[in-house]
Amino acid sequence: MIDEHHIDALEKLLGDKGIVTGREDMEAYETGARYDRGRAAAVLRPATTEEASAAVGYCVRNGIALVPQAGNTGLVSGSTPDGSGEEVVLSLDRLTRRFALDPDNRSVRVDAGFRLSELNRRLEEYELFFPIDLGADPRIGGMVATNTGGSRFLKYGDVRRNILGLKVVLADEAGTVLDLHSDLRKNNTGVDWKQIFIGTSGAFGIVTECVLNLERLPKQTATAFLVPASGAHVLPLLKAMEERLGAYLSAFEGMSKNAIAGALAHVPSLKNPFPGGNVPEYVILAEISRSWAPRDGEQPLDAVLESVLAEIWETEEAPLADALVGPPHEVWALRHALSEGVKHLGKLIAFDLSFRRGDIMTFCDHMKAEMPQKFPAVTICDFGHIGDGGVHFNVVVAKDSPLLADAAFEQHLREWVVAIAVEQYHGSFSAEHALGRRNQAFYDFYTPEKLKNIAAGLKTLTSPGKLGSVRFG
Repeated sequence: MIDEHHIDALEKLLGDKGIVTGREDMEAYETGARYDRGRAAAVLRPATTEEASAAVGYCVRNGIALVPQAGNTGLVSGSTPDGSGEEVVLSLDRLTRRFALDPDNRSVRVDAGFRLSELNRRLEEYELFFPIDLGADPRIGGMVATNTGGSRFLKYGDVRRNILGLKVVLADEAGTVLDLHSDLRKNNTGVDWKQIFIGTSGAFGIVTECVLNLERLPKQTATAFLVPASGAHVLPLLKAMEERLGAYLSAFEGMSKNAIAGALAHVPSLKNPFPGGNVPEYVILAEISRSWAPRDGEQPLDAVLESVLAEIWETEEAPLADALVGPPHEVWALRHALSEGVKHLGKLIAFDLSFRRGDIMTFCDHMKAEMPQKFPAVTICDFGHIGDGGVHFNVVVAKDSPLLADAAFEQHLREWVVAIAVEQYHGSFSAEHALGRRNQAFYDFYTPEKLKNIAAGLKTLTSPGKLGSVRFG
């Protein structure tokens, strides 16, 4: 815990709504989205960048460790305090005042505490949206800190691609505010400093405001469940659709039979779209979209999709075994239910991996062959963003399994999976969840010393105070 006089001083800076100290009131900030839980000395809730600067500067001058937290939807223990009770959480949840839309520029300047859902709700009347599609509902600052990807990365890219400018509070004695705001998409007048704060888990500074690129809200969409002829046919199927659909193709999501079965079991209201209720071994969710309203004489998107699928079906080595075109809201409901469905099958050990697109199914097939030999009591429930090489490689252990009593089991499993992904397939151990305590050891092991030294230097230059749960140096 920290001394009471620090609590009093921080309350004077932030007001009584700007600090939380009660144990029950802090619980939501101490508990992560997936298993992790810590103990905070206090929770700071600044409502402006200026308040954040004052609080951060005070904490640095007095040696108080800070953990930035946005929506607390992260999955790698990057935004929750440790168990010491000595860290202070700095939450962005009151940073929701600024919303300055520039429809001509297709951009918006917002405080970092806005939730994605609220941002897009406000943008809808202007027929615009922030094009990062997620199953969770994070805050924008956390999306910047983790460089979130999402289900439509294939068309719109990740957060990094859609950030024009930032305002950042550094963890130094002054709580220095860096104004890196820009409404420009092209600016090569020096170092692009905002990149230091995107995808680096808040270690170099706390993002408090953002300028976001916006896209036209799709006016037409068509979706289908595609059953590939085999795992080896997934990439040829993707290439065939890209060749025929170009920029129309907005999502190409892979879902294993086990993951789908978990979602259907956990959410009874979901419709099982497969003939006879028999879930295929692997299914692709494909989406195509247009940003304009239907025009007279223009082929409807459903017809476009059906025509393309029929064309692919008739190729010499058809990669497609079956296809089910369905309403977008029903198709996406199944995809968005996968995470919760898998979690309810047992103890979830999750990996956020990425590969070259040609390696992703090879890796999954390799693991499905090898894991029963190495870890026979676990079930693989993978799904992911096949179009961009990402896979949420989930392993589930039955809740009554004796393996869970073995403290070394999970660590051994994690090390084995990551070693194969990184060393054999040259993949990444963190595709879109960034870094946290859960994957710190892999960063330490796989990052070259020279790069760690450079990162340590950047940390010293930007935020020498105790900031964040990640050690980059």
